[in-house]
Order: sequence, then C-alpha cells, then structure tokens
Amino acid sequence: MSLLDRLMSRKGLYATFWFFAIFMVTALIYFTANLQKEVPPIPKVVVSEAGEVLYTYDDVIEGKGYFQQFDLMDWGTLLGMGAYIGPDFTTDFMHKRAESLYDFYGYQMYGKRGKDLTKIERGAVKERVKQDFHQETALNEEQVIYTTASAEAYKKNVEYLVDLLVNGDRERAFTGGVIRPDEARKIAAFIDWSQLVASSLRPGTDRTWSNDWPPEPLVDQGNSWINNYYSLWEFLLLWTLTILVIFLSYEYLFKKDEHDQLSEPMKITSIFPSQKKLLKYVPIVAGLFLVQLIIGGYLSHLYTEPSKDFIISQEILPFNVLRSIHTQLAILWVAVGWLVGGLLIAPWVANKDHKFPWLVDVLWAALVVVAVGGIIGLYMGATGQMRDVWFWFGNEGRELINLGRFWDIGLVIGLVFWFLLVISLIRKAATNNPLVSTIIWSAFAIATLYMAGMMPLHKIMPNFTVDDYYRWWVIHLWVELTFELFAAGSLAFFTVSLGLVSHKVAVKTMLFELALITMSGTLGVGHHYWWQGLDQYWIAIGGIFSALEPLPLALLMIEAWKQQRELSASESGFAFNTVFMWLAGSAFLNWIGAGFLGMVINTPTINYYSHGTYLIMPHGHVALLGAFGYISLAFIYMTARTNSLANNLEWSDTLTKWGFWLLTIGVLLFAIPTIVIGFHQAEIAHDYGYYYARLREAVEPLKGWLWIRIIPDSMMILGGALVLFDLVKKMYFSKKMA
Repeated sequence: MSLLDRLMSRKGLYATFWFFAIFMVTALIYFTANLQKEVPPIPKVVVSEAGEVLYTYDDVIEGKGYFQQFDLMDWGTLLGMGAYIGPDFTTDFMHKRAESLYDFYGYQMYGKRGKDLTKIERGAVKERVKQDFHQETALNEEQVIYTTASAEAYKKNVEYLVDLLVNGDRERAFTGGVIRPDEARKIAAFIDWSQLVASSLRPGTDRTWSNDWPPEPLVDQGNSWINNYYSLWEFLLLWTLTILVIFLSYEYLFKKDEHDQLSEPMKITSIFPSQKKLLKYVPIVAGLFLVQLIIGGYLSHLYTEPSKDFIISQEILPFNVLRSIHTQLAILWVAVGWLVGGLLIAPWVANKDHKFPWLVDVLWAALVVVAVGGIIGLYMGATGQMRDVWFWFGNEGRELINLGRFWDIGLVIGLVFWFLLVISLIRKAATNNPLVSTIIWSAFAIATLYMAGMMPLHKIMPNFTVDDYYRWWVIHLWVELTFELFAAGSLAFFTVSLGLVSHKVAVKTMLFELALITMSGTLGVGHHYWWQGLDQYWIAIGGIFSALEPLPLALLMIEAWKQQRELSASESGFAFNTVFMWLAGSAFLNWIGAGFLGMVINTPTINYYSHGTYLIMPHGHVALLGAFGYISLAFIYMTARTNSLANNLEWSDTLTKWGFWLLTIGVLLFAIPTIVIGFHQAEIAHDYGYYYARLREAVEPLKGWLWIRIIPDSMMILGGALVLFDLVKKMYFSKKMA
C-alpha cells in the first residue's frame, strides 16, 4: 500500500483531520496571544502642536460606544467594515483631512487654494502633505501631536460629522434626529482614531497600520506589490489543489466497490413525542425567513431611492435599524432550523426519546423570548430609546452580531441547552459512529464559539481592531468552520439514512471535508483582517487559506444525485425528494456563494479596491442562503415529512419545487446587478480613490441595475411565501391518505 493509499484510508483521513485541527487551532491561539503587539494603540491624548487638547483616550472609547449604540455600522463602514449605503467614515475623515492640508499648504507655499494649484505646484504640495501624514504624525500609546494644519482639518471634520449625524443625509438614507451634538463630537474622536490607523505609518515600516488601505491618491497611498504577490499564489494554489481534490475524491472516495451496500431508505411509521413538539418550530423558522426576505426587499428599495420613503416613513423605520434586523433574522431562522435538525436526528440515532420531551417546549419558549426581545431591542437601541441600557438590551451595533448582551447570553444558554438535549440522547447510542460524533462536537462548538463575540462580557471592547478580530471569530469561524462541520456531518448522515450513499463513502468523504474545512477555514478568517489594523502577514495567511471547503460537499451531492435518480425511477419511488432537493441546492449554492463568489473578493488585490462595496453582497447572500439556509430548510421539511409519514398524510412536492426554484434562481439573479455595481465601484476606487467609490454619485449612473433587483427580490419573497404556505398546509391542513 502506497503512502497516498494509507493517507486516503479512513484511518489516514481521520489522522489528517486531527493534525490540521490541532495545528490550525494552535496557530490561531498563538496569533491571538500576540495580538496586542500588532494592533494600533489608542493614544492617551491627541494635541495640536500648540498644545491644545483635541481629544483623549476616554473620548475615543466613549465615541466608540456611541458609534455602536446608534448602529452606525449598519449605515456606513469603519475601515471598510459595515454597510454600504453610507460613507466609509475612516475614508471620509482621511480624504477631507488631505483636502484641507492641500488648501493649508497650498496657501502657505503659493498663496493658492488646493484647487487652484498648477500641476507642478500641486506635486510639491503633495509631498508636503505626505510629510505631514507620514513623518510628522505618528500613532502611539502616549501622545499624538497634530500639526497646525492637521489640527485645523480635524476641527473641520468634527463640524462636518456633527452636521451629518445630527441633521442626517437624506441622499444616503440617513434621517438624523437621534444623535445629539455632544455625542457626535465623541464619535468624531473615535473616527479620527480610525483615520490615524489608515494614514499613519506602522513603526519601523513604510506602510500604514491598515496596510495602506484605503487607496487615496492625494497622499500616494495605493496597492502594494505584496497584495499582487499573494493574489497570484492564491490562484495558483487554488487551481492546483482543486485538481488534486477532484482526483483524490474520484480515485479514493467515490470509486465503486461491489462490496459496498447502500442502507435502506429510512422508513418512518411513527414519530417520537419530542419530534412531534418540533412541529411548532417549523412555521417560526419559515415565518422569520419570509419576514427577513420582505425586509431585504424593502432595503433594496432604499438602496435604489435612498432619499424617498417607501410605504413607511424612514423616520419610523430607519435604514440602519432595518438592516440590523434583516441580518439578525437571518442568523435566528438559520440557527433555529439547525437546532430543529439536531433535535430531530437525536431520537433516530439513539432509537429512543428524551426522558422529558417537554424540555423541547422550554427551548422553544426561550428562543421566542430571545427573538422577540432581541428584535425590539435592536429597534429601540438604535433609535436612542435605550441610552442607559443599550449595551444590555438594545443594539450592540457590531455588524451581524447586533443583539444586546442580555439577549446574547440568552441565545448562548439556549444553544448550550440544545447541545445538552442532543448529547444526552446520542452519547451512549449503540449506533454511534463518526457521522454522529461530528454532529455532537460541532454542535458543542456552535454553542460555545458564539461567546467569542461577547468579550468582555460586561462592557464594550475599547480597541476596534481587537473587537473586530473577535467579531470575525463568530461570523467566520462560527459560520464557516463550526457550521460547516455540522453541515458536513448532517449531510453525510442524511445521505446514508436516505439510502443515497454508502456509509463507507459518506464517512470517508466527510473526513476529507473536515480536514479541508479545518485546514482552510480556521486561518482563512485572516482574509477579514487585511485592512482593519492587523499586521501584513495576515495578507499571506488569509490569501492562501481560502475557498476549498465546499468542493467535497458538492462532489458528495453529485454522487448522491446519481443514486437519487435511480431510486426515483424505481417502482418504490423515493419518499424524501423534497429534503434531498434542499440538500443538493445547499451544496450547489455553497460552491457558488462561498467558493466562486468568495474568490471574486478574496484575493488581496481585488479586495483592496472592492472592500466595503456592493461586490461583497453576492458572496454574503448566496453563501449564507446556500451553505446554511437551505440546510435549515431541509431540516424543517424533514420534520414536516416525518410528521406526514408517521400520520399517513397526503404529500405533494409541487409547491415546494416552486418555492425552491424561485429562491434559487432569485438569489443567483440577485448576484448579477450587485456584481456589476461592485465592479464599477472598485474601478472608481482604483482610478480615483476609495472616497469617490463610496459617494452616492458613484452608484447613481447604475441606478437601472438597482431597479432590476425588483425581479430577483420579488422572486425570492414569493418563494419564501410559498415555502411558509406549503409547510403550514402540509402540517395542519393535509388530509389522511386513503
């Protein structure tokens, strides 16, 4: 037996998975332990060269708190992180500071304003401005000293921001009227700190703390060779390893063995009491999904016509509040659907039910309280109605993990409770196997990793770069590592249980997938760390570990689809076509969203210009719906089908197929206009600087593409409505079969 044969054996794949898991987690712990050595410091005080105190450390921290409290990250971005309709606050301050310095030094050197300088004069002034930015201004822990020119620029930026936040910007869907002038001035201190991160040089280097992001021609800040270098290696490695993965999959995983036996498709004649209690979860999941889609359609109208109200006044439903609710609903309905999957699978694996099935009702009630309370808090917090308790019960203002800390704790308790319910049944099951073990321990990781975004527990994290580092632990590692592990185990379990793939093939393919997930997904979080204040080595780490995770799942689904066609054509038919359709759709959209569209933005060179633009949207939407949303829908359809088979109820796939194809085609069509607009913004960032890419004027010429979104958005809303109607009809209004 060759070394490759041993490596691709079940034992070899198991060892490979654990090697990558231990090595990658150890590396991540090492980088985390040394985090404080590389993050940009917050100075004790920022003063002018005349000695005037402009702001202090406490002002920056207080400003960060207000920035979060009023959820400005769901309107604009900071260091490119956040929503895309508003400005990038960092770039705004940096660009306006540069313009102010051109005026100051232009008048000092030539008696002219910046716009009146000749090309030769402008070149000389540019060198003086660069000297102010890079040599006379240094970010450190003790004291930052601004030149007279930069101090004046800061004061102008403060007045600009106070006017923007207090009075609003109707052209970009921000109504104002919530933030007070004193609060806005504190926010200005926080934003100016981020401007220092983007514009001042990291000690001992010729690059800024943000690795020379954003592109700003006024100070000759642009893309570096290192970004192109690692982008090239990323493509070379991706193509090489893709060919290798396909070869290994078909040579060692999917090769037919005459001794392999498929399991008989699961035959359900009864339903456990705890599984019956899951039926009340089904309309909740489908209902939250539909509400999220409707809000998404509403938001797309505001993206298109930000200065106009749509049905309801923006004074009542501000853009940033709706966006935070939109993203939190996605996390809630997907997570609850996955909880249903774990609770549905557990009794089948153990071949017995919970001792106290009513605990499933307790979990349901707790999740409803967290969902309702959390959504109310998102609204009241961001609209200034919870100024004293916003951190605990309001909107925490960190994109994608906005829930107030009290609701965070409630969600974690619910996740841990769910894990205990699942493991209490299957830990001693006679049918325990690698598929089940993967489900158990990935469930544990899902329940615990969310806590990474809750540090420190009782207050905000002072440093934005550190805060964002852990925020991406939840968003990337929770979603693209632990959820992927759970998905791999669940898909393998279902494909075996439904009689689509042999146990041997499923286990080996799952182990291969787990190895790839831990290899690329763990340190792959680094592609979120390129521009928000971490050191340059993250460009290498994040650029190399990327986009391979979905491939084996897609290959598994191809094999399963072949077997499903055979079963469907047989006389006995196939009872789980609906469930399989969502699973296969998940694998396909997973590859499109996380793999293909992920690679559109995950090379450093492209991301340097596209960071924080519309080009990010297709990746996020298609990947979330495909990789996780469709599995959630597969779980709730499996629950409904279990109820149907156990009670001999009528079942039709017609409405399900309509819902599926409307959603699938809709989300793929959604990607087209956002890609077109995103490439246009990236081109502007490349040619003129990132500041101009984020102006409304950059998007306005492509307004037709924004209106085209009516088609995919309407398709998806209709598809979500059909899914909800279909599930309610199947569970509550189906007749007994004759």
